Amino acid sequence: MPSRKNAKMTTPQIYDTYVVGAGISGLAAAIKLRREGVHNFKIIEQADRVGGTWRENTYPGCGCDVPSALYSYSFAPSSRWSHLFARQPEILDYLEQVSKDYDIAPLIRFNTALDTARWDESRHLWVLETSQGQDLARSVIFATGPITQPQTPEIPGLDGFRGEMFHSAQWKHELDLRGKRVAVIGTGASAIQFVPQIQPLVKELTVFQRTAPWVLPKPDMPLGKKGQRLVERLPVIQKAWREAVASSLNLINFGLRNPAALRPVSQAAKQLLKLQIKDPVLRQAVMPNFTLGCKRILFANNYYPSLQAANTRLIPHGLERVDGNTVIAANGDRREVDVIIWGTGFDVSHPPIGRRIINARGERLSELWQDSSPEAYLGTTMADTPNAFIVLGPNVLVYDSFFRLAEAQLEYIVDGVKQMRDMGISRFSIKPEVIRAHNRKLQKHLQGTVFNSGGCSSYYLDSNGRNFAAWPWSLAHLQKRLRDFQLRDYALSYQQETLPQVA
Repeated sequence: MPSRKNAKMTTPQIYDTYVVGAGISGLAAAIKLRREGVHNFKIIEQADRVGGTWRENTYPGCGCDVPSALYSYSFAPSSRWSHLFARQPEILDYLEQVSKDYDIAPLIRFNTALDTARWDESRHLWVLETSQGQDLARSVIFATGPITQPQTPEIPGLDGFRGEMFHSAQWKHELDLRGKRVAVIGTGASAIQFVPQIQPLVKELTVFQRTAPWVLPKPDMPLGKKGQRLVERLPVIQKAWREAVASSLNLINFGLRNPAALRPVSQAAKQLLKLQIKDPVLRQAVMPNFTLGCKRILFANNYYPSLQAANTRLIPHGLERVDGNTVIAANGDRREVDVIIWGTGFDVSHPPIGRRIINARGERLSELWQDSSPEAYLGTTMADTPNAFIVLGPNVLVYDSFFRLAEAQLEYIVDGVKQMRDMGISRFSIKPEVIRAHNRKLQKHLQGTVFNSGGCSSYYLDSNGRNFAAWPWSLAHLQKRLRDFQLRDYALSYQQETLPQVA
């Protein structure tokens, strides 16, 4: 006879879907799933609070390049922004408030990291090994985002550096930079924001610039309490503001798809640079040598003034090696420093979540992507990876708000989860001919965009020289394509064989 202990054993719970990550995408996924009547899901988050990249990046001056009105969920507008462009603490507060308002926090298992997500073909289930144990799910939404893995280059001699060293995404707030000699490596989006904040504090600031970025004036201004109350009392202002920002970003996207349209802006920016920087040597050093938009366009009003401060020196070359506490540029310039701050961005060329995912063929996605560029269908579903969705995946980036991109994809994803449940689908996988045709057309249309033809080497292009990141059409076109989960694009298996197959 079975023991009393065995008699009490229960079958492990199987979730309809499983959400990995509680940042912008993960929170929206939870809210949309519940709105559509899907309640049998689980969320895990490796940290102890929500927020994603806005929780992790706390460097001085951290903020958003998209106006606040649009950098928020369409279903949860806020009137609490202090400026036209929100600062990091405000965005994090906003995400935590949304989590509270929609009662999402109780659904999240915090301090739980995903170790592996392995597809079990025999059961048509995902087996998820986490730091807190194993879970089973019929589908998975990978909502970890592309900006998660800080990138630090391998530099000869770095092991012998005796000072302090950290990446901007892992800022050492306990370290007092006052009176220190500091080297900043990189001039990307993060460095543009924190350099002006630390420049007045340090004794000497050396900025290593491998490629001069386009830095345009940031049309920022404080909103004040009166402005906040006005937006709160009159939602029509919030709506009009959001639509105006969306229209302006659509114009920028048109220019990125049609580089000739940006030439007048490039010329105006070069003329403005003459007014902003008087020293002709420095001005030449920060003059971009590629088409506007080929790399990420940066916005700041205080970066160029900080470069012209008496305690700052720009070296228009990359860091080549380190000798003790001396940093040495590619042109031989040497500077003795106490602190190195890496402003070198993130490894986005291959979605970091790929290291955790093992597909239906038993292949780890990150290993596949070492030899070939990552691909997805509509940036959302991947070949040989059944019942799985990725948010902000390959070739879905548009110059817009990540909130709007995530919401567009989640319309598609949640519809897919619902159809799985309602139609008794046990397995779906994007058809090989569908994903091939999609990516062939996508790559063809990317050729004329500024990302591919603008004369730069950006993070949009991977080691194969292939654009793995950008969407070559408008956000409206992407939203239209993602409106419905089309079963005809997928090979399907049903829990009951009597159910009809979809052509």
